[in-house]
Amino acid sequence: MVQSKKFGATLNVPVEAVRLELGDGVRAVHLDDGTTLRSRTVVIATGARYRKLGLPRLAEFEGTSIYYAATFVEATFCDRQPVSVGGGNSAGQAAIFLAKHARTVSLFIRHDNVSRDMSRYLVDQIEKLPNVEVWPGTEVSELIGGDGRLRALAVRDTKTGERREIATTVLFVFIGAEPCTARLASAVALDDRGYVLTGPEAASTGPQPSLLETSHPGVFAVGDVRSGSVKRVASAVGEGATAVRLLHDHLARSGRIAP
Repeated sequence: MVQSKKFGATLNVPVEAVRLELGDGVRAVHLDDGTTLRSRTVVIATGARYRKLGLPRLAEFEGTSIYYAATFVEATFCDRQPVSVGGGNSAGQAAIFLAKHARTVSLFIRHDNVSRDMSRYLVDQIEKLPNVEVWPGTEVSELIGGDGRLRALAVRDTKTGERREIATTVLFVFIGAEPCTARLASAVALDDRGYVLTGPEAASTGPQPSLLETSHPGVFAVGDVRSGSVKRVASAVGEGATAVRLLHDHLARSGRIAP
């Protein structure tokens, strides 16, 4: 932020972009305070939001007992604790990693066939871990605890409806993410999951967009909102830096600035 101000950037906080208007020579970002920003180029970096469990008390435990990533940071909270993981392929990877730190790992899969949403090599590794228990056909139905800390989960058999309580102090949720592109659907091309298409995939005919350029010339997308991105902070930062170079190239080609 300090560096942005140093180079003359204007920061508007808190405001939300509610519509992106694109046309011949028009690139306008409409904000929720009624302001309209007009620019020669636009960089879309709206990111993606993790899907969350639709359960009561979720917010009470987020940040203390419920997480959406399993890194070494989160693993420190699992030392010799009973933890739970829910989801598909990413959940399987997390279970293997967390098994090195947690006392036990309960892995919940909504389908009866564990291999349906998980790579076979992950299933093979999980089956060899003595402290990982797989619960196929099971979903979390209730969060149990107090003072912002989980104590247990109530889970439900998806076929019989049978309810059970599983001791858990930390829950990892891996049920995917949704790109923040609701305001962009009519402005730039999106893939079938709603992520912004860039580069050759963004245009089937006409001039090919540059690496991070969308289907509209002069509009770029970086980070988690971009189709095919690796969903990592380091790569998002790198894409942002690359986009600056690409937008300067675009302006140079259009004669707006010297190359």
